[in-house]
Amino acid sequence: MSAKETHIHQGFNQSRRVFLKQSSALGGGLMLGVSVVHPALAQVKVGAVDNFNPNAFIHIAPNGDTLIYCGRCEMGQGISTALPAAVADELEADWARVTVKQADGDEDKYGSQATGGSASIRTMYIPMREAGAAAKEMLIAAAAKVWATDVKNCKADKHVVINTLNQQKLGYGELASLAADMPVPAQPSLKTKAEYKYIGKGLARHNQGDIVVGKLTYGVDTKLPGLKYAAITHCPALGGKLKSVANKEQAMQMAGVIDVVEIPRFEVPFGSIGGVAVVADNTWTAQQALKKLNIEWDLGKNGSYDTNAYKAMLVKNVENPAKLVAERGNLQQAFDDAAHVMKATYTGGHLSHSPMEPNASVVWVQDDSCEVWAATQSPGDIQKTLAEYFKRDPKDIVVHVTMSGGAFGRKFKCDYVHEAAVLSAKVKAPVQLTWSREEDMRTGYFHSINAQHIEAALDQNGNVSAWLHRVAFPPIASLFNPAQDRATDADVAEVANHPFGIANLRSESGEAPAHTRIGWYRAVYAIFYGFAFGAFADELAHQNKQDTVEFLNRLYDSNTDPKQAELVKRSKGVLALAAEKAAWAQRDSLPSNQGLGIAVHYSFNTYAAMAVLVEVNGDDIKVLEVCAAIDCGQVLNIDGATAQMEGAVVMGMGYSLRTEIVFRNGEVQNTNFHQYPVLRINEMPKVQVHFVESDYPATGLGEPGLGPFASALSNAVFAASGKRYRDLPFKPMAI
Repeated sequence: MSAKETHIHQGFNQSRRVFLKQSSALGGGLMLGVSVVHPALAQVKVGAVDNFNPNAFIHIAPNGDTLIYCGRCEMGQGISTALPAAVADELEADWARVTVKQADGDEDKYGSQATGGSASIRTMYIPMREAGAAAKEMLIAAAAKVWATDVKNCKADKHVVINTLNQQKLGYGELASLAADMPVPAQPSLKTKAEYKYIGKGLARHNQGDIVVGKLTYGVDTKLPGLKYAAITHCPALGGKLKSVANKEQAMQMAGVIDVVEIPRFEVPFGSIGGVAVVADNTWTAQQALKKLNIEWDLGKNGSYDTNAYKAMLVKNVENPAKLVAERGNLQQAFDDAAHVMKATYTGGHLSHSPMEPNASVVWVQDDSCEVWAATQSPGDIQKTLAEYFKRDPKDIVVHVTMSGGAFGRKFKCDYVHEAAVLSAKVKAPVQLTWSREEDMRTGYFHSINAQHIEAALDQNGNVSAWLHRVAFPPIASLFNPAQDRATDADVAEVANHPFGIANLRSESGEAPAHTRIGWYRAVYAIFYGFAFGAFADELAHQNKQDTVEFLNRLYDSNTDPKQAELVKRSKGVLALAAEKAAWAQRDSLPSNQGLGIAVHYSFNTYAAMAVLVEVNGDDIKVLEVCAAIDCGQVLNIDGATAQMEGAVVMGMGYSLRTEIVFRNGEVQNTNFHQYPVLRINEMPKVQVHFVESDYPATGLGEPGLGPFASALSNAVFAASGKRYRDLPFKPMAI
């Protein structure tokens, strides 16, 4: 051993004795709260808060076992694996020794925890990586202090720090307490792509085993001592009022019934619309007692709402001049000079979120506390809503976020939590409120019913010289301002910002007052914008007697705006990948009753193309295969990302082929899944998912796959049968 090595070894032994003594005194490991501000967070729009300061809380126990808290809400999309794995990668943690725990609602610690808009990956990917990298540098600094050496002589790998001069090792558990005294790096160094161990790989979900055997606690699984159970019904028409409740005595005489409670409407966007609830000692008794009540409602001004008549009104509103939103060029001159003009109107009905787990929460309101257990996409909104109702500080509302059995935007709204809180305060006990499937389908929030009318001018060379696009749909903004009777300019901005290169364009917004609650639904407006753009482009290509892929490329190549160069390049990239993998060039060799359709759409900062193969026999449409091409920048978890696209196909097939919420006389006519059928496993097509290899920043995956699906399916049906479908769903059920 050299003199230098002997000195280092002796220094290590002496420092280690002191170090281990200090570690032993602390005993409980270390919670590293690493705050890292990132400029990407300034782009967050949904539920953003001032001074966003995200924290990745990494608890390293004395034995080295590591706990990472996930601040975003897990609802099946895999976020609680993807983001913590990014932390673990930069931390150089052994994934087998990492446990992930869902964080409680706390915006001071975690920033906005609103989980929606496909924004979690896009906004949290870099900050979470920086948090892991910072913790790693603190652990390395602690080891260097023990060894009395320069940090340059130390490296981290699989839960240990290694002294590269003598290969001595210290585990993360040994170092955790000393690392607490190290300064937090202001700009921690991040790994290069070639160094990733978990990012971009196919990690199984961290809780997959517990999901399979039913160990996870969902919203409906929470149990507390003295827990009471509730069932509820609401006025079927938005804005209606309770007139009377009869047979209360009969309901109260049932064994186990505790109370019948009338809940008034709470005039906040996510508060209760007002209802009647029964509290009992079990859910079944509460549900049966509720049925005994004779409830009379005043349906109010929306008591005549009829979706067939409303959709016809929307069509009329878009097929006539409407409010100008944006324009460029000389639209009228282009139409006057056109060699051919094409027109088409596309429509779609209301959609219900219908997650497999209905709305459920447990709330315990006491004189000095309020505690919530809920499957929620936005614990912060629960805190704000209950604080306003009870006149308390939002920080006094403790929200435990449970696993959510599906959400799709529905559990962003916390009316079902507010109602449980009202009931808990009334009966002075913890209350679990579970909406029945029928109640959720009847009185929940709905995706916008919509109509779009497009007129395009083609010049002598078959180029699209002008595009007039009118839209009409009740906007989500109506939740916050009931006077908002048409889509906002921001809602319609996607039309003018679409990367097709069209010199003369005009977008307009038609009147569309809301007659029910309109809420965020997976992919939101990209569902119907993607349908209209993708289907109409295929119609234009057919009119031009041109291959759809070639025609789409022609539209993109006409875009000379340098600000949209990346949009054009990456849109063309996913289109080419989908066409290649789906064997688009060989589509003419398909049997006569089969057809291949393709479409591409950009939404939520992600580029998606779908190619759909169908077989059509009369009115029977069978989806055989779907090929998806996605450019979402850096993929975090290839397994989870693939599942997102497969899930988009499942949901896309549902709303494209048959699901639609129907209102008559102000009331929803669909009562359960027999009238709102979700996809069955025997109907599931083969799905291929291909990701563009990219060094672009990571973007979202929860929603972009829905944008191009319906149009690709419609185009495929046309290729197989010659029939165009312009209304979603293609084959609505007779209800």
